[in-house]
Amino acid sequence: MSTEELPLSYAQQRLWFLDQLKPNSAFYNTTITWHLEGRLDQAVLKRSLQEVIQRHEILRTNFIAVDGKASQIIHEEINWTISVTDLTNLSSTEQEVAAKQLVQQKALQPFDLANELLIRATLVVLSENEHIFSICMHHIVNDGWSTGVFIQELATLYNAYLQGLPSPLTPLTIQYADFALWQREWLQGEVRQRQLNYWQKQLADAPDLLSLPTDRPRASMQTVAGANHRFVLSEQLTLQLVKLSQEQGVTLFMTLLAVFDTLLYRYTGQEDILVGTPIANRNQSQLEQLIGFFVNTLVMRTSLEGDPTFSELLIQVRKIATEAYTHQDLPFEMLVEALQPERDLSYTPLFQVMFALDDNSLHSMELTGLKVNPIPIEWETAKFDLSLSMENTARGLI
Repeated sequence: MSTEELPLSYAQQRLWFLDQLKPNSAFYNTTITWHLEGRLDQAVLKRSLQEVIQRHEILRTNFIAVDGKASQIIHEEINWTISVTDLTNLSSTEQEVAAKQLVQQKALQPFDLANELLIRATLVVLSENEHIFSICMHHIVNDGWSTGVFIQELATLYNAYLQGLPSPLTPLTIQYADFALWQREWLQGEVRQRQLNYWQKQLADAPDLLSLPTDRPRASMQTVAGANHRFVLSEQLTLQLVKLSQEQGVTLFMTLLAVFDTLLYRYTGQEDILVGTPIANRNQSQLEQLIGFFVNTLVMRTSLEGDPTFSELLIQVRKIATEAYTHQDLPFEMLVEALQPERDLSYTPLFQVMFALDDNSLHSMELTGLKVNPIPIEWETAKFDLSLSMENTARGLI
């Protein structure tokens, strides 16, 4: 174990604080699951997983309190292995039920940030040529981009080891702890104030709440109970949206955000719309290959005052998004602390609606000799009043 106690990044510190307030919660667990069809080499899979964990210090990190302050401790050696459950003696119907229960149980099992590795892998054996494979990590060591890095490195290692080859991965020059140190040293003084000045001006006099019409009164304290609804925009409609974006000189994200803003305006009647959106927050090329909690949240504020045309709205969204990207380094936690919005336990501060456009290609996994298909997990939780998460796939926007 490293004897050095290292600081957390600002985003990590917020999650650590939330964990102290409400321990034994699985709310910030992130899980991805696949169905594997074909001949799987379990020993090679285990070796590949262990190599990824050894390669990224953040996956060997625990978070402890030292004199009331959060610190991260990096372990040099770990005692970790994949959990394997054999269901070959069950019927196919029983297997389906048991596998789903097991994956959900692992996904909803809280992590102990101070005392256990914050990644767990589960392999369910259905037959010699059929498996369910699931990875669960705590958000404090992971984000969406990191999941993509993890998957690609795991696949690269598995495919190499299967052929008896050494790891083809280039050694990492920095680790997440270096980013956390750099962030705290860099985001000071004039740099921090310049970022803060923009956001204070941009969000001045913003409404506290976007009042979506609901089928029941808002609870006095926000709950995390929620539901999911999946839908697909056709390939033809998706291509039309891409073409419109190109013609208007905007990204697909900007077009979809403008559409979403319009929809929110139609449902609420409010002309001042605030929507949160995640951003990878990896401005330096060295950070792109790291696993860790880098993602930041930006607040996109759009005005529909004066009944603008959609083209006019797109111009506004492009300007707002471009400026937000320029000022993306200020951690959302720091922004909330500086703005001190009116706090109400029944809704989240600054915004209550989230929009994300994900890169579906990041989470595809190709393993030699295996047909790999992701299995969506239906969460019954929600961090915000409404979240719209879209992926651009070959079938269209999902």
